[in-house]
Amino acid sequence: MNFLIFLSLSLLIFIAPAFAQTLVYDESNSLQYVLKFDDHVYSIPYAVNADILAMAIDPESRSLLVGLENSQDSRFVIELKHELINAQNNDFVILADGKEIDYQITPNSDSSVFTFFIPEFTEEVEIIGTHVIPEFPFGIILIFGVMISGIVIFANAKIPFFK
Repeated sequence: MNFLIFLSLSLLIFIAPAFAQTLVYDESNSLQYVLKFDDHVYSIPYAVNADILAMAIDPESRSLLVGLENSQDSRFVIELKHELINAQNNDFVILADGKEIDYQITPNSDSSVFTFFIPEFTEEVEIIGTHVIPEFPFGIILIFGVMISGIVIFANAKIPFFK
């Protein structure tokens, strides 16, 4: 009888910490959302006590929109690449259902990790920066400018090829 109690307590001592470790947040166990924008595919790691319905880039407002469902009072952790969304001096604005909320940011060399609290029943989170994926890269605009300048120069030249 004493042996069974000793065995039970021993198992409880060794097994309980294993279960406790699974409850601790670990970024390597975070979920991934795959965002497709133009010809790019971004894998966005996140952790939140809610269901993510969708994520989308809004180039006009320079923001990332996150649709949520079944959200609970929880911490939201999301890692975003600088090429996806960025802000000067890391001055982002984060809105939860249109209300500005406080956040912590941990910048890395190629991404930033945002941590903030969302209240229960939050349906939309918007992360606003000063720069999102550009619609037209600067190189293409430069090439078009050179092409148009060349056409104008050749069109004004007295060469019979263009007439």
